[in-house]
Amino acid sequence: MAPRILLARHGQTAWSLSGQHTGRTDVPLLEEGRRGARLLGDRLAKHPWDGLRDLEVRTSPLVRASETCELAGFGVRAEPWDALMEWDYGDYEGMTPAEIHAVRPGWLIWRDGAAGGETVAQVAARADEVVAWARAAERDVLVFAHGHILRTIAARWLGMEAAFGSRIRLDPTSLSVLGWAYGAPALERWNDTGHLEE
Repeated sequence: MAPRILLARHGQTAWSLSGQHTGRTDVPLLEEGRRGARLLGDRLAKHPWDGLRDLEVRTSPLVRASETCELAGFGVRAEPWDALMEWDYGDYEGMTPAEIHAVRPGWLIWRDGAAGGETVAQVAARADEVVAWARAAERDVLVFAHGHILRTIAARWLGMEAAFGSRIRLDPTSLSVLGWAYGAPALERWNDTGHLEE
């Protein structure tokens, strides 16, 4: 069976709640985010996941992702990886979309990138690195990371341009699975937050 990649977005932070672009600023989880991470871990410990004992695990080194990984029960097994860090928003770090549009009308990160930060091509190259690693694995893999980079990874897994990521929302502490259908890359599960509703 071809390997799949399981994607876990970090838990809720003050900036994800307010809609501020959180790239490289190390914003901690809120208590709601810590609770969500534990619930995600509880879910992955049960059938059909059964603890995912044989998976290789990697995490963004940023605290909101690494703490989510730890609280979900995968911290001991996880290897930090800079390729999983969030988009470097440069001059737009900490700003909401409305604040950015006030200084740059019509701006769209998926087309324009971030002034003083990363371009779309640079983020897509990091996503391609993650996809290549996952596809070369001998078993499924699990990553803990951030909204924009995970959406870019999904786009590139599917063979789409990075901008496809603009069409697939991803909520905090969600679980997604990129796999295969009829021999082609496919979305098996996307933005699943059922564990938060228990």
